[in-house]
Amino acid sequence: MQTRIPCVLMRGGTSRGPYFLASDLPSDPETRDAVLLAAMGSPHQLQVDGIGGANPLTSKVAIVSPSAEPGVDVDYLFAQVAIDKGVVDTRPNCGNMLAGVGPFAIEAGLVPVQGRETLVRIRNRNTGALVEAVVQTPNGAVTYEGDAAIPGVNGTAAPIQLRFREVAGAKTGKLFPTGHRTETIDGVAVTLIDCAMPVMLLRAADVGADANATPAAIDGDKALLARLEALRLEAGRRMGFGDVTDSVVPKVTLIGPAPAGSGAALAARYLTPHTTHKSLAVTGGIAIATAARVPGTVAEGIALRQPGPVLIAHPSGVLDIALELNGEEDVAWAGVLRTARRIFEGNLLIPSRIWAGKQALRAAAE
Repeated sequence: MQTRIPCVLMRGGTSRGPYFLASDLPSDPETRDAVLLAAMGSPHQLQVDGIGGANPLTSKVAIVSPSAEPGVDVDYLFAQVAIDKGVVDTRPNCGNMLAGVGPFAIEAGLVPVQGRETLVRIRNRNTGALVEAVVQTPNGAVTYEGDAAIPGVNGTAAPIQLRFREVAGAKTGKLFPTGHRTETIDGVAVTLIDCAMPVMLLRAADVGADANATPAAIDGDKALLARLEALRLEAGRRMGFGDVTDSVVPKVTLIGPAPAGSGAALAARYLTPHTTHKSLAVTGGIAIATAARVPGTVAEGIALRQPGPVLIAHPSGVLDIALELNGEEDVAWAGVLRTARRIFEGNLLIPSRIWAGKQALRAAAE
């Protein structure tokens, strides 16, 4: 026997995964996580028994529900499902999957269409961040067709404007959780910043790496990965997360000068945290851009000062992050343009021994 769970598979930004209504999943976290592991086919390096894509960018889940908070339309819980471990991490946020939340919420009937554009106010339950998404809704419905292009995705699509608010200290309560803009871990200068995503920033050259290297080259340097993980574990402890061995936060970012002719302020390679992102996470980009604008971080002296958005070179192109700072240690908002696409809709099937489903639970209660 298998349990059917309504599900929509979507691309959000440069990520992909299933989107669920919270009401269609188990209410207790332990059973919910077991369902998500079964859905994605984890733990297995190919996720062959599920819909995961055997890559951290395609092993993600979005869970959406109506919000009871005044001024907020929907709540969004992000889950990163480990590929080769039975671990579901709901501590980070994902700004790429977030791009699909607005369209999903509208098409699920949670938010009414407001005109040619529809504003969806989203509370991220992982970090507490408030995000405003502007979704294109001409003719009274969501459209995915348009002329917007983002690095890392083929073709063009309708633009989705995301404006992140309350991002400074989203997870720890402080932009710089340790009180330092730069500090040293095992002889390496790092910036530990919490802005949309907790991140450890370090200059690639300080660990013998290249911030313009391909993801494959970085992932193939096992000595480098081992050193970065040791630094990350200590960074997690200092940021107040305790033992982060089985957590994807804090993320690791190698930064360096941007390649000539890119027009970017700096280059970044973003680890998730044990493999290198093929492009750049939106939330990670916000943290990097903020560090690039604040004096005293490891980005100082690397990032070129530019008017307008901070342009960050990554393996698939350049990410534009618009920022408005309140002084040096608060961010009024950070904005980015993303796209999304609804790929598949239907019922996800999981073994009923993992979760018998709501019908069986109701029968048991009666």
